[in-house]
Amino acid sequence: MLNHTKQYINGEWVESTGSHTIEVVNPATEEVIGKISSGTEEDVNRAVLAAKEAFPTFSKMSVNDRVKLLEDIAEEYANRKEDLIKIMTEELGAPITKSEEIHYQMGLTHFKQAAEELKTFKFTEERGNSYIQKEPIGVSGLITPWNFPTNQISTKLASALAAGSTLVVKPASKTPFASIILAEIFDKVGVPKGVFNLVNGSGSTVGEAISSHPNVDFVSFTGSGAVGSSLMKNAADDIKNVSLELGGKSPLIILKDADVKKAAKTALAQIATNTGQVCSAATRMIVPEEMHDDFIEAMKELITEFPVGDPQDKNTFMGPQVSEDQWETVQSYIKKGEEEGATLAIGGPGRPDGIDKGFFCKITVFTNVQNHMTIAQEEIFGPVMSVITYKDIDEAIEIANDTIYGLAGYVFGNDTEELKKVALNIRAGQITINNSEADMSAPFGGFKHSGIGREWGDYGIEEFLEPKAIMGMPS
Repeated sequence: MLNHTKQYINGEWVESTGSHTIEVVNPATEEVIGKISSGTEEDVNRAVLAAKEAFPTFSKMSVNDRVKLLEDIAEEYANRKEDLIKIMTEELGAPITKSEEIHYQMGLTHFKQAAEELKTFKFTEERGNSYIQKEPIGVSGLITPWNFPTNQISTKLASALAAGSTLVVKPASKTPFASIILAEIFDKVGVPKGVFNLVNGSGSTVGEAISSHPNVDFVSFTGSGAVGSSLMKNAADDIKNVSLELGGKSPLIILKDADVKKAAKTALAQIATNTGQVCSAATRMIVPEEMHDDFIEAMKELITEFPVGDPQDKNTFMGPQVSEDQWETVQSYIKKGEEEGATLAIGGPGRPDGIDKGFFCKITVFTNVQNHMTIAQEEIFGPVMSVITYKDIDEAIEIANDTIYGLAGYVFGNDTEELKKVALNIRAGQITINNSEADMSAPFGGFKHSGIGREWGDYGIEEFLEPKAIMGMPS
């Protein structure tokens, strides 16, 4: 049992001011693996005070010293590789190979990328008769999700430290232990006291306290649209800045000249990776009418390449949903899809055959989907795909943009001009052509209901800075 009921405040592990705890469950076994403190408003007050007191000094730390700090964090993060892989496999249910290849690696890359960006980042600029200086925004509250326990928290932490802001962090209560390891890493490398503070607990208590605290200058949140909207309202009273990375219902447009088997494999990987618990996952496959049948048949042939099962097995591609509640949510959407007239081509309700324990879902593919259907419009956050057909590329783009979301978009094919046309006309924050490798220096964030602001690279650092213009600065 991993019983970690202390908070990390002002450079020390301290007892919470509350006595309640939250159990953490392994979603593959349904067994309790540990507990954390259910933090209080007073815990947040103490953390914010520590961050506020640390800010004047840390905000003036030299760029070279901040680069060194980020490089030290990356080095110690690498030293804790096995611990991070183990805990993410247990608390999230991520297959052990994915814990290493995706979760661990993304977290490490963010710290390394921020250090590199910082070496050339321009904090000052002369424009006309003005001197422009970018200054740290202040005390920043970071509220992070459960689906990527190291990725989302690391990109925020790395950008904030690069900018010179101090932090109060609330990780998700479903997957808190990876963040606790990060706190141990920060403590080991000597992040100055008060710069980084970790308060575990519920969103309704700790998250609300952070977003409404008068001494928090900026809130960076990743999660659902409903919670993001609530945080914005809390932040409004103090006119604090807010950055939101929210949901998605991303399209993958498959061109008529695409290799159907490669396209089908790409589609399955999109919904099976991280058990579909990816805000930017392509869950709407937009395929040419004439390709539809071959596309479905290709997926049926390829489904065995995405085995569902024990996260500890290196051959497993897809693990469980993170919790029973999330499993029930996915099941309800599968039922809704059938009720609204979509056709089940692959998968369906219930656990996969041979699995009678754990929050496992089947990889599920619906055909005969109309874009107005619930399963095509709402974020399911599970391994459920909607296949929608189109007649020409303009109709495909129209379908792709017919959503309240705009986080990501994908296009797969060979025609250079059509690839460009689709990429330039999907209204989303990040577009991927033909499975191009992710670029951590590029901005990540969404249009419309998918959020406000950007993360990753220099764009992420900018979120934690305020520009000051000085006219007539003496030379």
